Amino acid sequence: MWARAASDDAVQPPLSQEVGYIVVVVIGLVIAVTMVFVTKLLKRTVGEDNKKTEMFMTANRSVRPGLTASAVVSVCVFSLPFLALEHRNAGVYSSRLHNGVSGPFWFAAGCSPMIVFFAVLGISCKRKIPEAHTLLEIVRIRYGTTAHIVYMFLCLVNNLFAVANMLLGASAAITAMTGMHIIAATFLLPVGVALYTFVGGIKATFLTDYVHTFTILIILCYFSIKTFTTDEVGSLQNLFDLVQAAGVRSPVSGNEQGSYLTMTSKGGILFGILHICANFGLVIMDTSFFIKAFSASPKAVVPGYVIGGIAYFAIPWCMGTLASSVVLGLENNPIFPTYPRRMTSAEVSSGLVLPYFAITIAGRGGAAGILLITFMAVTSTLSAQVIAVSSIISFDMYRTYGNRNATDADVIRWSHYRVIFFALFASAFSTMLHYVGVDLGWTLYMLGVLTCPGIFPTTFTILWRRQSKAAATISPLLGMATGIGVWLGSAYGLYGEVTIATTGATLPCVYGTVASAVSPLPYSVIITLFKPENFDWADFRNERLAFKVDARVEKVGTYCGDLGRGDFLGHWVLWPLPMYASKYLFGKGFFVAWMVAGLIWLWITLFIVGFYPIIDGYRQILDVWDAVRTSSRGKGSGEDSGSGDATPVQTVAEGKGL
Repeated sequence: MWARAASDDAVQPPLSQEVGYIVVVVIGLVIAVTMVFVTKLLKRTVGEDNKKTEMFMTANRSVRPGLTASAVVSVCVFSLPFLALEHRNAGVYSSRLHNGVSGPFWFAAGCSPMIVFFAVLGISCKRKIPEAHTLLEIVRIRYGTTAHIVYMFLCLVNNLFAVANMLLGASAAITAMTGMHIIAATFLLPVGVALYTFVGGIKATFLTDYVHTFTILIILCYFSIKTFTTDEVGSLQNLFDLVQAAGVRSPVSGNEQGSYLTMTSKGGILFGILHICANFGLVIMDTSFFIKAFSASPKAVVPGYVIGGIAYFAIPWCMGTLASSVVLGLENNPIFPTYPRRMTSAEVSSGLVLPYFAITIAGRGGAAGILLITFMAVTSTLSAQVIAVSSIISFDMYRTYGNRNATDADVIRWSHYRVIFFALFASAFSTMLHYVGVDLGWTLYMLGVLTCPGIFPTTFTILWRRQSKAAATISPLLGMATGIGVWLGSAYGLYGEVTIATTGATLPCVYGTVASAVSPLPYSVIITLFKPENFDWADFRNERLAFKVDARVEKVGTYCGDLGRGDFLGHWVLWPLPMYASKYLFGKGFFVAWMVAGLIWLWITLFIVGFYPIIDGYRQILDVWDAVRTSSRGKGSGEDSGSGDATPVQTVAEGKGL
């Protein structure tokens, strides 16, 4: 075990600062160097030249379904340090509210449906404008310069706050585990990311996503077993008894009979509403999601996003429930890190429930596992954000307004250096938020106010030919103004002041986020009615965007839409709402079945993320291996291996993206 701090209010880090620096710096650089080597190997063996813009930004639009699904899961695993944020204040001046089993479910339901839905937008973009690199190119071609600038602002705000949210949560968790200075963690986390993204581009991001996500799921599955080898837990039946006893000790205001073991939770459903709105905004206005869709092969977009979205659901649902149940059940046990006190709101808001869960069941080893998970989850997602912002600066600023005649070499040079620029800027912005008193909980809850105004206008841009230029330009700005007004007005009306504490409370954030998400819908429709357009989708192809033309995509939009609606209906209506309305309290048998289903789903996700990409991309893996062996034999026999020209394997493997 580790030594506790002298103060009852502080938990001494279970790991040393040296361990923190080794993970953040050394392992980060090792991964970066490995990805640089893999990038060069792929160039030599299968001709994937990351000095070409189309390869750097879109992987020649050849990524297969397995790697796409893995990347989709990785985009959302940055939320791992935040899984137990259902332990959350319901209001600024009220006692701490624990939503219990409903919190992890709503967390998962807030992510999975929107990932599946994005397949509709992704395949529509691939079909209508197959040469695009960013969402903003689509906006500019359809609506012109003013709308382009508006959406550029919306996307950059989205990316900046998403990265700040990740860095604040990850840095707090790393500091709690190792004692490493939080600002050092904030600036060092992006170092390795910037390096391998600088060299390898989006393909390096896909490959790193795979390695990181597979590693994360191995550790999570280990925790899922280790939990029940802990004497204080022992079995699912005993875990149920522990959680039930916690509800008796500390009843939950707003939950049915004060129980943690119910979906009838006012705080839980409010969190669910906030979370799904905010996540739709984060995804639809996140250029990295569009880049990954553009990078996928035509046949990979739908299966990649659908399989990835459904597989992801198990991670927050299963691990959130397991971690929260252990924390709630053992907070009064001497093995818990904060014993004899409960966790403070500051600790909960900083995302420390999952680390404390791991320490409780596995001691220093658990802390090391969470440290590695946090590092890999955040750097994996950070890589996608960095390449996304780099693409905006390169294509939508430089190539559009700086140099319309930019060559492939010009664009790739801008892409390279903007990777480093954004990594540094995001770290500095996160540091500023930390020093003004903003933590992970605040950014996670208010995020949707800023990210949601573009949901409907952007969706209409891709799917509805009638939306007018004025509607597309004005409605997101009006929506953001409405959302901010409702958010700040609710904070003042409910608590009598506008402060970081009041604006981070649940109700103002819910009201502001819903207003920000929903209000652009009537704004867009009403403005469009004055002068509707009838945009010809074929006009998207009038402008040459790619340096290398790609194939067209068949129509599968209706199929995607049915999948998206079905996923939303299942996760948001048919499954949870009857349980909420019936005021059902979990019995021991039901709780066991609930957890067994989650654990099975988690292990299936492990196999999907870990082995599906290998099975799906085995042909290119064999091509690379054959090319390496051929090259080795050539050198061994004294043959001239050439000066970098394509090998026979390269010719065969060209276009067989992993």
